[in-house]
Amino acid sequence: MRIHDSLGAQVSHIQTKTPAEFDENFRQYGAKGYSLVFGHGFEFQDAAARVAPDFPKTIFVTTGGTRSSANVVAMSFAFEQPSYLAGLVAASVSKSGIIGCIGGTELPPVRAGFDAFSQAVHVVNPNAKVLTAYIGNWDDAGAGKEQALAQIARGADVIYQNADAAGLGIFQAAKETPHVFIIGSNSNQNNVAPTVTLGSVVIDLPNAFMSLAREVKSGKFTARAHVLDTRSGVMKWVLNPQLRSVVPPRTLQLVDSVEHQMQAGTFAPPASPRAPEEK
Repeated sequence: MRIHDSLGAQVSHIQTKTPAEFDENFRQYGAKGYSLVFGHGFEFQDAAARVAPDFPKTIFVTTGGTRSSANVVAMSFAFEQPSYLAGLVAASVSKSGIIGCIGGTELPPVRAGFDAFSQAVHVVNPNAKVLTAYIGNWDDAGAGKEQALAQIARGADVIYQNADAAGLGIFQAAKETPHVFIIGSNSNQNNVAPTVTLGSVVIDLPNAFMSLAREVKSGKFTARAHVLDTRSGVMKWVLNPQLRSVVPPRTLQLVDSVEHQMQAGTFAPPASPRAPEEK
């Protein structure tokens, strides 16, 4: 809608339900003459590569991907940067030293975020234990809650979730269990459960999509891999102000320092004595 309002574009949205619909809906938009089509997710890459040659006047964009061609753009998000900041906070708040990660499915961008999160956890607490689980889908909130309760039963008192709608079940588990915190992802989810959400790893998608739409409309578009990170303003760690007081002041200072290094392009994660990650 920001593209619609700012550029006067005609916009349309389709929610796909099966992989077979990726190709079908890309072709539908190409046939109708759409200038720009976003397939939101790493999983759209193959469909974009198959369909794009048949519609050379349409720019196809996949998010979280790595492959580009004449009219295919891979827009990848440096999820690992704000995830690292989230890991610093999680480790400093955890009392048990056991911290969970729960994803929808094990896509490379999700895994990269969890790896960076885990690395930061072990920088703060080398003896911490990180539990990782994948639900197997992105919409089963009941399964998300079950995974969260299983990790809580093993001692996890902070859980970082990246599970889309299934993550709502993870929030529910945290709300129902005393002394358990959660970290949101993708959008700012701090208000989903404000009393237990430490913060959110945020992708500013409107900003990311808008910048590319402007480039296409101006006629200055060039096919390339677009890597969007903290420096671009697209990737952000957003601390929940309601829970700022539970984060040690030294951690707040560390997060601020690392974030400034990321924005300057000078941050290099220190080596951490990582404990084994557990499933």
